[in-house]
Amino acid sequence: MVLNTTPNSSILNEIKLGIGAWAWGDRYYWNYGGTYNKETVKSMFSFSIESGITFFDTAEVYGQGKSEQILGELIKDSKTQVKIATKFFPFPWRFSENSIKKALDRSLDRLQLEKIFLYQIHWPRSLISIEKMMKALSHLVESGKTVGVGVSNFNLTQTKLAHQSLKEKGVHLISNQVEYHLLNRRIEKDGLLDYCLENGIRIISYSPLAQGLLSGKYSVESPPPGFRSRRYSNQLKNLQPLIQTMKDIGVSLGNKSPSQVALNWLVCKNTLPIPGAKNLNQLKQNIDSIGWSLPRDAISALEDASNSITI
Repeated sequence: MVLNTTPNSSILNEIKLGIGAWAWGDRYYWNYGGTYNKETVKSMFSFSIESGITFFDTAEVYGQGKSEQILGELIKDSKTQVKIATKFFPFPWRFSENSIKKALDRSLDRLQLEKIFLYQIHWPRSLISIEKMMKALSHLVESGKTVGVGVSNFNLTQTKLAHQSLKEKGVHLISNQVEYHLLNRRIEKDGLLDYCLENGIRIISYSPLAQGLLSGKYSVESPPPGFRSRRYSNQLKNLQPLIQTMKDIGVSLGNKSPSQVALNWLVCKNTLPIPGAKNLNQLKQNIDSIGWSLPRDAISALEDASNSITI
């Protein structure tokens, strides 16, 4: 197993697509062990590597650590250079800078790694101030525990504070991982996207398919299963004009799927989408969303269709 060790934000900027590992090991929300299992995940990991997709994003709370454990087992014998990102979760009993180091050490144990490519603060809500969290992250870079550091779910004000705090310590803020897709474009409107683009902070787009709503396979008559059905069933009717626009654009581009159109839109916005997948077919669809670009008129049509929709 080879881990990339170049502490340069441009390394992340070169990545067009990553793999989100939230569903790997998560039984409650994604039904891991039901419709898919460890063997399914293993086949997806292998296909990703073979396809040149080597950036995997996880977190200590995904599947209560199971996601990290599964990834650790999968990368242990891999000879391919991989880039693993994970996150610190600000539980209320974690109120010292040292708790961030201890959490990373436990993540590294589960991942069977000596250092991580990207370590992120999962949420800004913490008893530890942003300045102290960034101080702890800078120490992790200095000690060689992580190549780079990022944040997640930070708004514009919080991102500026994190960026400046790290800059004062000679460390660059690599990324901000936020929910961003055609149904949630808040970062375009509140200035966060522009700030990150201007300052070399990569936006990592999680839930880039809006947890499947942008895949085109769900409707009022056929809603998503489980918790997602209860959460999104009322919005499915309003989504259909956008879904139809995505389908029409996909046909005009050689039968691209709605999922591929939605993911390519994020790539065209200079962000890094990290879709999840629960089977090999979904993964192949996701990977085929890169290597081409939506024309400008298609991007405009998608944004016009999505302007009146929020979830």
